[in-house]
Amino acid sequence: MKKANHSTSPMREFLAGIKGELPILLGVTPFGMIYGVLATSAGLSLWDAQAMSAVIFAGSSQFMLVQLVELGTPAIMMIVTGFVINLRHALYSASIAPYVRHLSPLWKFILSYFLTDEAYAVTIMHYRDSTQDEHKHWYFLGAGVALWTCWQVSTAAGLFLGAQIPPRWGLDFTLALTFIALAVPAITDNASLLSALSAGLTALLTRGLPFKLNLIAAALVGVTVGVWRDKK
Repeated sequence: MKKANHSTSPMREFLAGIKGELPILLGVTPFGMIYGVLATSAGLSLWDAQAMSAVIFAGSSQFMLVQLVELGTPAIMMIVTGFVINLRHALYSASIAPYVRHLSPLWKFILSYFLTDEAYAVTIMHYRDSTQDEHKHWYFLGAGVALWTCWQVSTAAGLFLGAQIPPRWGLDFTLALTFIALAVPAITDNASLLSALSAGLTALLTRGLPFKLNLIAAALVGVTVGVWRDKK
């Protein structure tokens, strides 16, 4: 028997996407604020820091780029680092492509901008449910707009707070603590443990490299060791 097509309106799908994204925003907001504070500490102007959130719109890349800016890393190295960090979005794109194949190039262009970790997570589950609806891309748009708005507002709040903190306090250590907090929960098996240990050891042994290339070396070694251990 053919399944019924329970079609909904574009606006209803859009609002459903916003609603589906709301619980995730509780965790996104603090990170947006932390980014704003750290960007101020690293010496970025308020305009540049906010523009980074609007243009790049990728939290993990922004945290790393702020650190590289503070270290005085050459622009080409920052571009390469940001590109590598965001390669996971290619996997998201491949996963969601079958569901948006029928859309116009303009729609695909718009949705690609909103293809972030948190928006993808709720959208792919919505696409994979049993119902068929030609307006599901509006759900994707709603989730993306909700996330984008939250990220811009929380970034602005962090920038305001950072501007009120005297420079003599120093906030450099908070970035390292943030990455530790992000990395530790991800260590769940032998492969991830060996990857983290090898990356950390490489960063220490190669800390004398110019332009902080030890960070790139550590990332490459960590990924290589993790893939090698995972295949054993």
